[in-house]
Amino acid sequence: MLNLTPRYISTRIDELPAALQPLAAQSFTLARLYAGRGIVQPDELETQLSGLLPAERLKGIIEAVNLLDVAIDEGQRILIVGDFDCDGATSTALMMRALTAMGAKVDFLVPDRFKYGYGLTPEIVELGIETYQPQMIVTVDNGISSHEGVARAQADGITVIITDHHLTTKETPPAEAVVNPNQLDCNFTSKALVGVGVAFYVLGRLAKLRREVGKSTVQVSQYLDLVALGTIADVGVLDKNNRILVHHGLNAIRQGRCSLGILALLEQAGRDPKKLQAQDFGFVLGPRINAAGRMDNMRIGIECLLADDWQTAQRLAQELEQLNRIRRQVEGEMREQADSIVQALATAATDIDDNANADESADMIIQHKTEKQVVNNHDRSIVLYQDDWHQGVIGIVAGRLKESHYLPSIVFAPADTKRTGDDDAIKGSARSIAGVHIRDAIEQVAERHPDLISHFGGHAMAAGLTLKRGNFDGFVTALSDVLAQMDDEVFAEQKFTDGPLQAGDFSLWLAEHLADASIWGHGFAPPIFDGVFEVLNFKILKDKHLKLSLRYPDVQYPIEAIQFNFDSSAWDYRAEKVHILFELDINEWNGKQSLQLMVKDLAVITEV
Repeated sequence: MLNLTPRYISTRIDELPAALQPLAAQSFTLARLYAGRGIVQPDELETQLSGLLPAERLKGIIEAVNLLDVAIDEGQRILIVGDFDCDGATSTALMMRALTAMGAKVDFLVPDRFKYGYGLTPEIVELGIETYQPQMIVTVDNGISSHEGVARAQADGITVIITDHHLTTKETPPAEAVVNPNQLDCNFTSKALVGVGVAFYVLGRLAKLRREVGKSTVQVSQYLDLVALGTIADVGVLDKNNRILVHHGLNAIRQGRCSLGILALLEQAGRDPKKLQAQDFGFVLGPRINAAGRMDNMRIGIECLLADDWQTAQRLAQELEQLNRIRRQVEGEMREQADSIVQALATAATDIDDNANADESADMIIQHKTEKQVVNNHDRSIVLYQDDWHQGVIGIVAGRLKESHYLPSIVFAPADTKRTGDDDAIKGSARSIAGVHIRDAIEQVAERHPDLISHFGGHAMAAGLTLKRGNFDGFVTALSDVLAQMDDEVFAEQKFTDGPLQAGDFSLWLAEHLADASIWGHGFAPPIFDGVFEVLNFKILKDKHLKLSLRYPDVQYPIEAIQFNFDSSAWDYRAEKVHILFELDINEWNGKQSLQLMVKDLAVITEV
């Protein structure tokens, strides 16, 4: 049997929160889902824009809005400085669209990750001055740590407004205004806004101010398609506030009231906008936008989102599609290399453990070096580096390693592949597991060893850092020391379930209803169930997908199920029963719909 953790254990209506009991009379399954996600009042599920938290609670927003208002009225040259991921792209596009509609003179600049790195650096400020001669700089999705960049801009008399969402424990830069729900002393109760969400709040408050005094303004809510895309693609926690933003952005796209660039990208992916789901932002649209920043320059992605005619939108979407194909190829090669290295190290570790004369401790760091690669692997983390790896995809590879090994993973690549000496910079992208706040762990390393890390920043689950290649081993040792202080339970993966379904729940109606019952995703997990089924039939498709026909008690028809990327060597061809963890899905084929279980984990039940 699978080892699963129930999200909610009560099985009776009268055990549910009182406010959910009327809903349970209609759908007990849905009421249990909400209860398992901490919902105790129906108003926590409301989707009206009026349910959003007030903008005035964001520290610094009034100062930012007043400065932008004056800049528009005086015709000041405003420069938006963005970031090279999907959140940064949508933030930049949102600022460009809304400020232009209000009458502002505005341009944008996004650092090329391969030349300038992340954030409002002095070099980016100088490039901005040389190219656009701005009187005001507004950052989106970056800037909270950019003390030097702010100083460089102010030295030329440029007003700086920072809008960001990244975590910080340091004093904020002395910009003229700083808006970030995660800055010190900000009382905005949702800390889950991503960069585009912060930009939306600033622009919405600005539009309201200008509307109240009869100035040129715009309805900023018409751009919620961009907010929804950036929020999901940046893996923002789906608290009530973010669920409202994504709900309205998703509906706008389904109705065609959105950026032509988004529609063109969906066309490239062969997706029907009317059937778009929230997860498609992360798996379909996000990677195509991100491909621009990973493989070339994010300007292509932003211009796609800003396109106002279909022909331009299609052309740019095709460019992004091609970049995404290249990205997939490079990523695939790096993933194969990373997997083989980790496997080799695991084998080496086993050999050492089997050697009775070995002096190494059980939690030793295994180091493997050649001219082209430096690798450190530890029982609580995976950290990899190679001289020829592409920094544009290290975050994706780190994420895959984290998923497959359930360990915090950091993948490094050289800042410049032509410079790989000990004093040259390497850039790392980290992805973490629940319980390991990776940005804070990196900060602990920086505090204990001030000379190891040049720059770092990020969130609980993802972070970035830069260090000298020669400091790599020292960093891994220091990180291992930090992680060694954590409880063992943190590194044991928990798989959650919403429990078994009743026979009547195996229906197209419930599958459709669940899909639209909420915005599901990070922090508001999609419904997932488990149960024991009788195996009627099975097939291995393309040597890697397991197709099952199953029977469930009191269900009068076979239930189809599929598990993608299944290790066929793990299948017992004599299996009569299976315990599966699954999501309800709808399979469409030749215009017909049928219920399908998407298997996430499986255990063959052996009869005793």
